[in-house]
Amino acid sequence: MDRKRDLRFGFSKFALLLGTVLLAAIFFRHMAVLRALLVPLAAFLWLAVLHERTLRAIRARQRTITFYERGLARLQNRWAGTGETGERFLDPSHPYARDLDIFGSGSLFELLCTVRTRGGEQTLADWLLGPAPIDEVEARQQAVLDLKDRVDFREQLSTLGEDLRLGTHPEALSAWGEGRPQFASIRTRAVTRALCLLWIVSLAGWAIWHLGAFALAVSVLNLAWAHRIHSRTEEATGALEAAAADLNLLASLLSRLEREPFTAPWLLELQTGLKRDGMTAAQAIGRLARLAQYLESNRNQIARFFDLFTFWGAQVVFAAERWQQQYGPGIRAWIAAAGQLEAITALSGYAYEHPQDVLPEFASGGPLFVAEGLAHPLLPSSTAVRNDVKFGEGLQLILLSGPNMAGKSTFIRSLGVNAVLAQCGAPVRATRLRLSPLAVGASICILDSLSGGVSRFYAEIQRIKRIVDLTRGPLPVLFLLDELLSGTNSHDRLEGTRFVVRTLVDAGAIGIVSTHDLALTAIPDAMESRAINSHFEDQLEAGRLVFDYKLKPGIVQTSNALELMRSIGLGIQS
Repeated sequence: MDRKRDLRFGFSKFALLLGTVLLAAIFFRHMAVLRALLVPLAAFLWLAVLHERTLRAIRARQRTITFYERGLARLQNRWAGTGETGERFLDPSHPYARDLDIFGSGSLFELLCTVRTRGGEQTLADWLLGPAPIDEVEARQQAVLDLKDRVDFREQLSTLGEDLRLGTHPEALSAWGEGRPQFASIRTRAVTRALCLLWIVSLAGWAIWHLGAFALAVSVLNLAWAHRIHSRTEEATGALEAAAADLNLLASLLSRLEREPFTAPWLLELQTGLKRDGMTAAQAIGRLARLAQYLESNRNQIARFFDLFTFWGAQVVFAAERWQQQYGPGIRAWIAAAGQLEAITALSGYAYEHPQDVLPEFASGGPLFVAEGLAHPLLPSSTAVRNDVKFGEGLQLILLSGPNMAGKSTFIRSLGVNAVLAQCGAPVRATRLRLSPLAVGASICILDSLSGGVSRFYAEIQRIKRIVDLTRGPLPVLFLLDELLSGTNSHDRLEGTRFVVRTLVDAGAIGIVSTHDLALTAIPDAMESRAINSHFEDQLEAGRLVFDYKLKPGIVQTSNALELMRSIGLGIQS
């Protein structure tokens, strides 16, 4: 329907404008007819306004459709590679971000990220990169429950503004708000305004009393003043324009945050910080957005010519710097509030789309990680195999053995990813999870560096050193080590692994080490009740390897390397 209205408006405008132009050309000598043509011209302008409203409605509906299409894609496991990957937040030295697929195509960030602003992306990334204190996590959990069923609210956030994403750079805008004005001198502002008024008066004097010499003299004076303040005006204008891109969307986001009747204390606290000097954050940001638009409109050649005499750009800068002095110190907190709202809304959307996932329970002290029905959240819930796992009450290490493709690496990642989700306030892929605050460290996806001259083994022991260093921090460590020290010989692997796990366990850490080397399965024997062996296994059925991906106690009794080699055509003999 809207598309048809769009076409009708377009044809009507074209026909009306064409008819008006033709009549004006035919009757250009008949003033009465030309005056009558003001009627169709007014009708054209009226149609243009209605047409723009229709176009805005079309764009809003399209954004709504996109919101639900992306939701369906996530539910149908078609989301990977279609959203924001967050790769700019990936630090190769982070203790788990690369290993647990926190960022990148098909990552946890891409699955969760429904935010519109860079501030929202930064907040979500920060939450995924480090654990929050228990009281903060529990406050976020209440906020997730408050927002979980507010589908209309999340839809409205996703359709605010005209753009799919906000270009505002939060740090640049915050730094501008906290910076010093270019035109702090009251005298400079007064002279600029006085010369603008004087030039307008001189034009009136020229038109009425033919005082052309006076108008010329004032124009020359204004040109000289424009030259004097030009560099400061350009610097101030550039700083504001760089910081204030797309502020209308930020104002709309803050306005929506201010109006929603929340019940969770965490969300109510966000709302209370959105007022300053009797004005709401949305109103203040909206005013700054209008000033930025005035500066943008001053960029065309005609406006720039008159700006040499009226100093319009400088006077807008004066107004912006008055705003800066009054409201600038609050910008950082306002952007943070908007980012936190978007991040918690992203987590609540995930909770709504995954009703079987649960909010974890937290215990003080620790270390503790007890999960029932645990699975990887990046796998479809309909096909993911769930397992139980327990660390704590004396048990600190699981030595995990098993054949290729049996599920060891996925299982290890599922522990880490769910620990990350739990400690940022999100639901986890489990039927129950109880844990203490944990610092996660992983060595799963280790890459060598040809340009840096770093071998895989050296890169791995550097990562292990960082995980060991984590044990000196305030939180117990959850370590996740996949195929530990596989880049060295069997003797060094055994001795090195024994030393690493003993160091971590003695430091109070809990975790899991996977291996193909069955010699390593002797390590738990020397650690009494603090370590156990577990395994995944396969079965050969009708010449095919079958995996059940279920965690079992004890040491694996099967091996499939030769069978896998035969399955791809390598004719190895038994």
